[in-house]
Amino acid sequence: MDPRVKPTSDRWLGASGQGAEMGFWVYILANRRGGTLYVGVTNDLVRRAFEHREGLVPGFTKRYGIKMLVYYERHDTAAAAIQREKTIKHWPREWKIDLILSMNPDWRDLYDEIAR
Repeated sequence: MDPRVKPTSDRWLGASGQGAEMGFWVYILANRRGGTLYVGVTNDLVRRAFEHREGLVPGFTKRYGIKMLVYYERHDTAAAAIQREKTIKHWPREWKIDLILSMNPDWRDLYDEIAR
């Protein structure tokens, strides 16, 4: 099986109220299209993306202005999400970009989509 293929997972469901469902999220942020990438994991995607956008997270993302949410996927368990994050972090950059393009070919900032 191609390691770049993500496991079956629900995508954010937005305004229906289903977006607040329990789960764990692996996400990728970028500072611009094709720019610097950051891979993270959280149990609250909206809160965490907001923290990155507002520069509330000290470190790498704040230092390099990495604020655009360009990819995310949901997992049922923390263990699955953490393993997926570690796997993606070890991928070549090209694979990460392919993963982003599979969900978000225009490199839109997906924050507004999840924050509704």
